[in-house]
Amino acid sequence: MDPLTQGALGAALPQSTASKSNLITAGIFGFVAGMAADLDVFIRSTKDPLLFLEYHRQFTHSLIFIPVGGIICAILLHWVVGRRRQLTFKQSAFFCTLGYATHALLDACTSYGTMLFWPFSNERISWSTISIVDPLFTLPILSLVIMAGIKKSRSYGRMALVWAVLYMSLGMIQRDNAIEMGKGIAKNRGHEIVRIEAKPSFANILVWKIIYETSERFYVDAIRTGPSPHIFFGTSLPKLDLARDFLWLDKTGQQAKDVERFRWFSDGYVAKHPRFSDRIIDIRYSMLPNDITALWSIELSSSASKSDHVNYLTNHEQISDRFKKLMKMVLGSY
Repeated sequence: MDPLTQGALGAALPQSTASKSNLITAGIFGFVAGMAADLDVFIRSTKDPLLFLEYHRQFTHSLIFIPVGGIICAILLHWVVGRRRQLTFKQSAFFCTLGYATHALLDACTSYGTMLFWPFSNERISWSTISIVDPLFTLPILSLVIMAGIKKSRSYGRMALVWAVLYMSLGMIQRDNAIEMGKGIAKNRGHEIVRIEAKPSFANILVWKIIYETSERFYVDAIRTGPSPHIFFGTSLPKLDLARDFLWLDKTGQQAKDVERFRWFSDGYVAKHPRFSDRIIDIRYSMLPNDITALWSIELSSSASKSDHVNYLTNHEQISDRFKKLMKMVLGSY
């Protein structure tokens, strides 16, 4: 999720255990440690555009790495802050480890995918109960964390954790309702579903993107769950078939390997771009949930050498217009 949310939830957990005299320090340590795992975004390569996809939410987000991440944060924060606040290193490490521990679990609640069980498994865990940005989730937690420091009461930190659990539970209920409605759409179309997923649209848990797969195609629709359920019908695309879509691709070259890396990252939800014949899109993410205008894609080149990588592209086309349409879906003013 976004850094502010990661920091706020990271602060709430150590605050819920801290003594009255240490509430502010616990919040600071937890806030910083709660964001620290995302430093993996700096693992990049100018030669390999897809390297960051492999390392973001990888080892720094693994459950087994939590104590390591906590200690690393504690070493830095204890030297700068902890000693001046008369904390022992053990106390600093405890607060930092609690803050760090919230990060991966919170990320796993989004639909992006987090390797919680690395190095034992490369599976990307995604419970899809919340968007990567959701003010209704974040602002109450942040407010309660601030209140805990002002009022010197860990009860506010505990209330923040309760709010997080309740909101995630509501997101889970909404997700499951959206999936059931999605199954109904497929049934009415006479489709046999291979798999189906519901993903929260940007900044809310009311409108969901439904993606279901048949033997040959992906279908994308949007659903506004209760209250006032509504279906926003979308479109479909053929599933990626390299033998059909990129007949010229050297199966032993780096581009072919990059396609498989992108396919892994996208959990197999890949298709040829409907407008650009040299691009492959991840159909899971778009600003409008019933749209296939993907937020990112890879670009191949028929003139590339055997060792050349694909290009990684992001799409910011008409983002503001699509966001306005999304808000109309959310508010029911469509």
